[in-house]
Amino acid sequence: MATSSEGTKPVVKVFVATTVMLTFISFWRAAAIVLSDLASSAYYAGGDAEKVIGKSAPWFILAVMLFSYAVRALYIESSSMFTRGGVYRVVKEAMGGTLAKFSVSALLFDYVLTGPISAVVAGQYLAGFIEDLARYMGHPFSHFPENAFAASFGALVAIYFWRKNTQGIHESSQKAVQIMIITTVMVVILIIWCTITVMRVPIQMPPSPFRPGIVPLNGESLGWLANTSIPHLAAGSALLTFIIVFVGFGHSVLAMSGEETLAQVNREIAHPKLKNLEKTGLVIFVYSLLFTSLVSFFAVMIIPDGIRSQYFGNLIGGIAVFLVGPEWARLAFHGFVVLVGVLILSGAQNTSIVGANGVLNRVAEDGVLTAAFQKPHPRFGTSYRIINLIVGLQLVTIIFTRGNVFTLAGLYAFGVIWSFAMMSLAVLVLRHKEPGGRLWKVPGNINIGSREIPVGVIIVSAVLFTTAIVNLLTKKQATIGGVAFSALFFVIFSYSERRVARERQGKPESLDQFRVYGNQELGSGEREQHDPGGARACGGRLGSVG
Repeated sequence: MATSSEGTKPVVKVFVATTVMLTFISFWRAAAIVLSDLASSAYYAGGDAEKVIGKSAPWFILAVMLFSYAVRALYIESSSMFTRGGVYRVVKEAMGGTLAKFSVSALLFDYVLTGPISAVVAGQYLAGFIEDLARYMGHPFSHFPENAFAASFGALVAIYFWRKNTQGIHESSQKAVQIMIITTVMVVILIIWCTITVMRVPIQMPPSPFRPGIVPLNGESLGWLANTSIPHLAAGSALLTFIIVFVGFGHSVLAMSGEETLAQVNREIAHPKLKNLEKTGLVIFVYSLLFTSLVSFFAVMIIPDGIRSQYFGNLIGGIAVFLVGPEWARLAFHGFVVLVGVLILSGAQNTSIVGANGVLNRVAEDGVLTAAFQKPHPRFGTSYRIINLIVGLQLVTIIFTRGNVFTLAGLYAFGVIWSFAMMSLAVLVLRHKEPGGRLWKVPGNINIGSREIPVGVIIVSAVLFTTAIVNLLTKKQATIGGVAFSALFFVIFSYSERRVARERQGKPESLDQFRVYGNQELGSGEREQHDPGGARACGGRLGSVG
């Protein structure tokens, strides 16, 4: 305590450290933030699915988009329980730290792959437009290294957002809304122009996947199952139908990637929070259902079979090339598609860094990672070591896959489906452990006496786990890469957790590490604080209250 200059009034010098002052947002803005991540999958999900399971892929994409509403319901229920933090915190609350560490390992694999596949796909679309532009100008390329170009572009995007996040990028819901307005304009033009095209030229609807021979049963679609008796099962048999459904579903699951963003944005939604969260989920569902599924259908209907495979990594660009109308108009629209793609896909790269950074910070807060990971940047105050780790892994992934979108998609699907599956199991376990305390529940509940049977959650969880297991057996590279990554991080988390427990044993709780910029209005005298355990809280300015 000190006295003021007058010597009559006591003055107490205080320092207030806080994380962020929240500005609550409407459900429209929340939906825009989630769609900036989720809608980006429309640019690559359909092409990746058709490459593996053939022309019936649009039906599976449609099925995944319809099912995504049930997955979204899981996130709404977990959010209504006030369990903060998405998959990691929900799984830990339900099933303990071991499974939570596995879940967060799969989720990190999801985030680490979200960035590379988004940035590389943006590069693929840009490469396709450059080739299209060169042909229009009468100077076509004899050979254009699309994968190398896409990989280089993806690496540059990752490095750019690494720098921006290290500096402390300003997250603005207004920017997300602006991007989604531009995207919506593109989507409306696309739907109208495609509708005109299919009314004026001969088209073919995607065939039913249950017709014999439509879904290829080969090494690419079946993976390790190709060497079993499955390819020789009788057409129309119940077992073969079951396998086709889940093989197709598993290879199309990328269409609903990005759902975890809903859990992250939940805390910022304005009152009434639950009602607005439901509205957000509905907006996301309708938008992604129309955009993602229609892109896949229009691609099969408009792009000729003989050359459609050339556009699997650039599907919307391929649609633009084969629309009816003058070539200059199609080229202009192709450029617009690429512009929107670069915006939304680059935004997904940034979201992956922000999301993974948030997850690892929560893990560190729980004592699973050492405090060294949270050490603030000496100038910008950000958790730069975690950001370096995330972007480093993303750059290694881009280099390792050499810009191959389909390799990235297979790896990405592993993290997506297993994080969903563990989330569903956690919600199911919490229904048993804590049956009350919910403002909202996943529909489909049956009361038998005093017990409530969550049939809806059981069905959703069964579908997700069946799909995850089928993916495990049918995606060789994804399984090897995903299991190796998850196992490595699980070991790191387990070792680090034991080390932190030993360091904290018998010591008072450490101070949080933070850094703030000096503000002359708060007075002068920059200070540093040290806790007994040696952790340092980078000081800010001390002000006087009196």
